[in-house]
Parts: sequence; C-alpha cells; structure tokens
Amino acid sequence: MTPAVRALEKPDAPAIVMGASGEVTTYAQLEDRSIRFARALRSRGLVPGDHIAILMENNRPFLEICWAAQRSGLYYTAINRHFRAAEVQHVLDDCGAVALVTSEGMADVVEDLDLQQIPLRVTAVGELDGYDRYDDMLAAESGAPLDNELEGREMLYSGGTTGFPKGVRKPLPGTPLGDPSAPPVQIALGLVARGPRTDVVYLSPAPLYHASPLVFSMSWHRLGGTVVVMESFDARTCLASIERYRITDAQFVPTMFVRMLKLPTEERERYDTSSLREVVHGAAPCPVSVKQQMLDWWGPIITEYYSGTEDVGASVIGPEEWLTHPGSVGRPMQECHIVGPDGEEAPAGQVGVVYFAGGRPFEYHNDPEKTASVTNDRGWRTLGDMGYLDNDGYLYLTDRQAFMIISGGVNIYPQETENLLVGHPAVVDAAVIGVPDDEMGEAVKAVVQPVNPATAGADLEAELIDYCRATLASYKCPRSVDFVDELPRDPNGKLYKRRVRDRYWEGHDSRVI
Repeated sequence: MTPAVRALEKPDAPAIVMGASGEVTTYAQLEDRSIRFARALRSRGLVPGDHIAILMENNRPFLEICWAAQRSGLYYTAINRHFRAAEVQHVLDDCGAVALVTSEGMADVVEDLDLQQIPLRVTAVGELDGYDRYDDMLAAESGAPLDNELEGREMLYSGGTTGFPKGVRKPLPGTPLGDPSAPPVQIALGLVARGPRTDVVYLSPAPLYHASPLVFSMSWHRLGGTVVVMESFDARTCLASIERYRITDAQFVPTMFVRMLKLPTEERERYDTSSLREVVHGAAPCPVSVKQQMLDWWGPIITEYYSGTEDVGASVIGPEEWLTHPGSVGRPMQECHIVGPDGEEAPAGQVGVVYFAGGRPFEYHNDPEKTASVTNDRGWRTLGDMGYLDNDGYLYLTDRQAFMIISGGVNIYPQETENLLVGHPAVVDAAVIGVPDDEMGEAVKAVVQPVNPATAGADLEAELIDYCRATLASYKCPRSVDFVDELPRDPNGKLYKRRVRDRYWEGHDSRVI
C-alpha cells in the first residue's frame, strides 16, 4: 500500500493541494519527486537506518521529502519550526542527522546552527548559501523505480515544555515498502476499517511537524486520497477551505474548534461545510461545551481519539457514544489501569495516573532513564496523564500529571476549570495554574485571553470567578484572573503551560511552599 498504486491508476489525481495558493502536486509528481530525492539521498551515501531532519514551514515539498525518506528505510525527524536555534541544535545532535532539509524562511534559525556533523544540507524552497537546491537535486536524478524500497519511520520530538525535547524512537519496520505488516500501513488501514473510501479530500490544518498531521496525511496518500495542507491555521480560512475544496475528512485540535466557534454566527454560516463526512480531533481533551456546539453545527460526524506519539495506548469515541458519555475519550483499545498515589489500582470513578498494558515498543532516544520512568513495576506504561474510568469502562482525562495544583494539601486538576472558562462568551483561551501562596502553598489563578481586550479588568475578573463558582467546587475556582493578549500555544494547539507558570514562580527556589 503506497502512493505508487494511485500514481499508476490515476496519475493526474491530486495528491497534495496547498490550501492558500491552490498549488497542486499530482500522484505522478509525488511518486516521481519522492523517487528522485530518494535516489539523491542514496547517491550521497545515506543507507537504511540513517537519519534526516526537516525544518521548515508547511509547503509543497514537505510531504514529498517525507515520502522519499519513507521509501528509503530512513528515520526522518520533522522539527518544530518555532524552536529556537538551541532547541533545533539539540534535536540535530541528539538524533544524529546526516542531512538537513530546510527553507529560505528558516534562514534566521539555521544561520546560528553548528552543522559540521551534517554533510548534506538542502533548501527545499528558495536559496541558502552552502545548501543544495532541492529542484536541482531532483533534476540530476532518474525517476525510474527504485530497487529494494524499505519502510522508513518518523522519529519526532516532544514540544520541550520541560527541558530539551525528547525523541520518540520506534523500531524501523525492516519490511518492503507497503508491506501490510508494517505499522505505518496498519495505521492507514485503520482509517478505512469501516469500509473502503476512494474519494477522500482530507484537510490538514496543523503543522506537519506534529505526529498526527504528518502520519494522517501520509496514511491518506497510501489510500489514494487528496491531502489539502493549510499553510497555517486561521478560522475563517479553514472554513473557506472546506467549502472551496469540498473537504470530506479533517482533523482538528480543540483550540481550532474554539476559534471557529468564536467567529460571529453570520460569518460561520456563510460557509458551506456540508461536504464533511468525518471529522477527527485529538491532541488535547475537548471541553464538553465546545464539543456539543460542534456537534450541533456539523452534525454527528465528529470522532475523538486519545493517544500519543509514543503509541503506548489509545482510545476512540464516536459521536453517538460521546453523547451518552460526554467528556469521555472513549473505551481504551488496550488494557487500561488507573493507578493512585499509593501505586495501587484505583476503583472506577477515582482519579489517578492513566497506564496502559501493551502498545507498540518505543524508547526516548538517548534517554534510558526517561524511558524507564514511564513504566511501572507491572510493566504498564503511561503518557503522564491523569484520569479515571467510569463503571462502563469509559476513560475520562482530568489533566497532565505535571500540571496538578496542590493547594492546602488538596490536589486540583486545572483542566476542568480551563474547559469551563473557555465556554464563557467573553473568553478565547484560558490557562489555570498554581501560583505561590504563603498560606495554601499554591493558589489557583486563571490566565485568560479575552475576546475583546477592552473588557479586561476587575469587572470581567469578578464575572469569571463567579461563573466558575456557579458550577465548580470553590477550591477548584480561580482566586484571581490575569489577562493577556495571547497564551503561548504552538500552532497545533499545545499550550506551553510551563511558560505561563514560570513568570509567577520567579525568585522561588522550589515549586513547593
């Protein structure tokens, strides 16, 4: 199962469409360019198991380059283009990349890198001194089919919210390209488990350096679908793209839902979204009020999944199930255990650390201590999330383990309060954190991005605190609210909560008072 099948059957079918520009890469072109670049990599000495890095914005060559690595048996690391030079340097050094593919748009970052250990440097868009041009490399190679194509593998790095990012390394399949036993092929087959689909137009609104957008996009290529790549996410542009390209399938994160819902009703209703047949969301739990509004708007086509780059476990919940178990991320697909602070398994309804038994093998690259830290004495592994199982076996997430607030000896999981605040009509985004408090150790504070900055002030602060207290136990509610122009999120919606917390803890040697 590879794009080659579609290239033979319908060579002119669009494989990649850039959302804003409308630039199209056909399946014949995707096959030709990925083969030529794979040949270029081979001619420069790269062999299966070697590592290339990709550092650039969403652009047309991005997926072509990934496919070249995928069919060459290589590891490929797509690096967060918002990383600073020191973070990028760490990833390059840690993964042992022997090739770097970047773009002219990343000049201000790459000029500060030490690339002495990376002999092959390529610019896919524009020109950079000391870099080979992607188009010139393609022109110098043959597009004839490659011999001995082997499945490669992505190796992606965490966002670096605590210290330097960690690489999630999984074994290379070692199988011929398209072999049904290879995990990448199995993931693709999972997308059509309910029946074959040959007319998919898939919208990828998030950065391709994230695991889900990258893996989903390449999976739909294996299945012959068209992947529409948004250069960057904007709520209005997203809705316009759904209408323009008659999108059938899409994947979002909750913050994208929130931004679309915050558009004036008349603007949202301007766009025809009736082509949508299946929408998937993940990466972070979705507030119940947000999910309900999306179902009311788009209908019962929204499926939620919970997983992680590490692949230690997963759960999925469809729209009908969710309506009977609102807030759940579904029944786990692997054996799931909730472990309390005493290390014992917790009963239904009690919050603890979510562990899974099973899952695919992985390691944190060059960090055996980190790898060991996510496994308990029973061999169960965790992504570091807190949650509980209900009596029907449905999983509910409450927060990340590291974000728990301890106030007066009481454990507070801020996600519940954040979800509530985001549902307030005056709020675009919210983070709830623990800040130093001489009496309680930590006090609950909300940091809020208002819809209208002019409303920020004491009156809105009081309104939001009262709004929380009307629904939640008082100890979960913020004692104060600060207002900001924007919270630090990456383009895929991940909140860099450490950055929010750090400024409140300056001058404190310990996070425990």
